[in-house]
Amino acid sequence: MKILITGALGHIGSGLIHSIRPGEFDEVILLDNLSTQRYCSLFNLPHGVPFRFIETDIQTADLSALFQGVDAVVHLAALTDAANSLERRDEVMDINLNGTCRVADACCDNNCRLFFPSTTSVYGVQEGLVDETCHDLAPQSPYAESKLAAESRLLEMKTKGLKVVIGRLGTIFGPSVGMRFHTAVNKFIWQAVTGQPLTVWTTALNQNRPYLDLQDAIRAIRFILTSPNLNEPLYNVATVNSTVQNILNILQKHISKIEVQLTDSPIMNQLSYEISAQRFAAAGFVVHGDLERGIADTVEYLRGIAEC
Repeated sequence: MKILITGALGHIGSGLIHSIRPGEFDEVILLDNLSTQRYCSLFNLPHGVPFRFIETDIQTADLSALFQGVDAVVHLAALTDAANSLERRDEVMDINLNGTCRVADACCDNNCRLFFPSTTSVYGVQEGLVDETCHDLAPQSPYAESKLAAESRLLEMKTKGLKVVIGRLGTIFGPSVGMRFHTAVNKFIWQAVTGQPLTVWTTALNQNRPYLDLQDAIRAIRFILTSPNLNEPLYNVATVNSTVQNILNILQKHISKIEVQLTDSPIMNQLSYEISAQRFAAAGFVVHGDLERGIADTVEYLRGIAEC
């Protein structure tokens, strides 16, 4: 199988490409525009894997030509900072919606399968447990709006022949070479390790949200790539539902001196909600991630960086 990964050097992408072993794929094409300068994600890639890196932008590249001979595309390229997306609404929509449509068109041209990572943030303000059958969606940020709009466009294209699976991913936690720190849990860990106050949204402390261990995210992508006959086009993917308070309690086991600073946010949901990932489990996927282990691994990873 020949695969192509857009946004290959980011948080999820870097974890994915560093997990690939010789013999798994015939070729692995990495696309990234290096706008975040994650050159480090290309360092020390696994030996014996037929990687090919192309520095390009999904907005301007001749994607149809690049996708020739590709069996499956993992489309990770996106602007993902929900909190700051309010100030970049047009840019976020352009990249996350229009860029995704360009990728999907190229997949149709070349008969490629497509995996698109959406977000559980599309559920917005909900109460209780929600699953993929929920239609009363209320995204709270331009980022979530762009992902939901992309979902709708892809599902429409699926009726015309696009082979796509959409994963609504919980908030990613866990270390990778190209990791970012703009979302909980990793943001809290970064702040704690570097001795900063933990900035927590005022109404968030005791609200449940879905979180996804990075290794579970990588395993989910592999599962989808190797399961061409999945029955549904849309799956929730999460390791655990947790409150911020629970995350802070776990973090305090590893870093005893933590200062919490409550702050308001214009995109703060007013209700807790939990997502059900039973549909994906019924398809055969089993999560192995663990919030406490993921926090411990990230603390250790960042402490190692601080000692270099």
